[in-house]
Amino acid sequence: MPVMEVRGGIPAGAFLEEGFISTVLISTAGNIAPVLPVLLLFQPVSRLLRKIDLYNKFYHWLYDRVMQKGTKVKKYGGYGLILFTAVPVPSTGAYSACLAAIVFGVPVRTAFLGISVGVVIAGIIVGIVSYPLF
Repeated sequence: MPVMEVRGGIPAGAFLEEGFISTVLISTAGNIAPVLPVLLLFQPVSRLLRKIDLYNKFYHWLYDRVMQKGTKVKKYGGYGLILFTAVPVPSTGAYSACLAAIVFGVPVRTAFLGISVGVVIAGIIVGIVSYPLF
């Protein structure tokens, strides 16, 4: 389930007693898969949807959150995206990182690489915490 990212998928796999390696690999790949489409399509789709009042409110709420949490991205670019994504806390996952990359003008290639590396690191961290005796 992509919305859960590795932070939800890996603990779910551990709970269901799935294997460590397969759970981490599948969750990580599933988390990275939508990153490039989000980076490429968020702005044009969002531009259209912002005409809808409810979405426009959500967009501004999300934008404000990214501005608050995105100082590392603004300062360090791709490396900041790694840090932003790798720390497995709420609202710092791949999708928030995509928005931060867009807001702070990080090039798509750099953003994709930084977010992907961050997801892998977060997956390893969450995997180790979820599977303490693997």
